[in-house]
Amino acid sequence: MNQLNLFIALTGLAVLLQAGVLLAMYITMRKSSERMEALATEVKTKVLPTVEQAQEIITDIRPRLQVIAANLEETTATVRAQVQRIDAATNDVVDRARLQVIRADELLTRTLDRVEQTSDMVHKTVISPVRQFSGLMQGITAGLEFLFSQRKNGRREERQAVPQDEMFI
Repeated sequence: MNQLNLFIALTGLAVLLQAGVLLAMYITMRKSSERMEALATEVKTKVLPTVEQAQEIITDIRPRLQVIAANLEETTATVRAQVQRIDAATNDVVDRARLQVIRADELLTRTLDRVEQTSDMVHKTVISPVRQFSGLMQGITAGLEFLFSQRKNGRREERQAVPQDEMFI
């Protein structure tokens, strides 16, 4: 029986210990609950008026924000339309400038071709015949000088080359 009494005593002690732990938990929970109530009261007195003021401010600002959003939408549409117009105008100007550059290039090419043709024609029709005529005249002059120099002297003399004769050769 001795063991049974010991077992009963240990069980009683465990029940008392458990009751003490439950009592400590109850007291701690009661203190925590009081703190939470105090905190809730403080939140109600301090934070809720601020939240209500913020809601009032948002309610007052909402129409203004809607007007700002509408104005921003209109401005964006206007800017987009203007950018599209500027893009179209820029493309038109670039296309026209490109055409003018092509035309100017063709004009310059035709002009240079005509200048070259004219230069060739002048060379063939004027300069070449003048050179031929000049050569012919120098030949005739040299022949006449030779002929007249023989008659004056009566004999054939060796002549020294004259700079004019050197050019002919």
